[in-house]
Amino acid sequence: MRADNSHYVVAAARRRATATRRRAVIALRRMDDAGQSISFDAVAREAKVSRSWLYSQPDLRAEIERMRDRNPSAAVQHVPDRQRASDASLRSRLEVATQRNRLLEAENRQLREALATALGEQRAATVMGTLHDTPRKNSRALIGPC
Repeated sequence: MRADNSHYVVAAARRRATATRRRAVIALRRMDDAGQSISFDAVAREAKVSRSWLYSQPDLRAEIERMRDRNPSAAVQHVPDRQRASDASLRSRLEVATQRNRLLEAENRQLREALATALGEQRAATVMGTLHDTPRKNSRALIGPC
């Protein structure tokens, strides 16, 4: 009677299945990171797996469809999922920008008031005759080029 060696066949099949899934996941991530257009055909070519196998894997199929539908136009460059800004980070950036705008508005208000004061003083000095375009003192003789 021959020994039952079927467990070796089963283990080899599991290793092949694991390697195939790993190739598909890696290919999908690599294509997303590179901004490539995602489709079943493209992922199958990249991962060296069959399209029918991709369709038979519910999680991979859902992810490929999600990524494909996210960017229907291949001409539009998209940001990989891992580089997308979260809602919290966008809110934080908006708060920082709003605070910066408030500070700039306050600074502009102060500068306008200072300019208005300076122009008012200049006008008063012109009307009163105390403003002169050139200094009254004789300047020292200039030293020529060395």
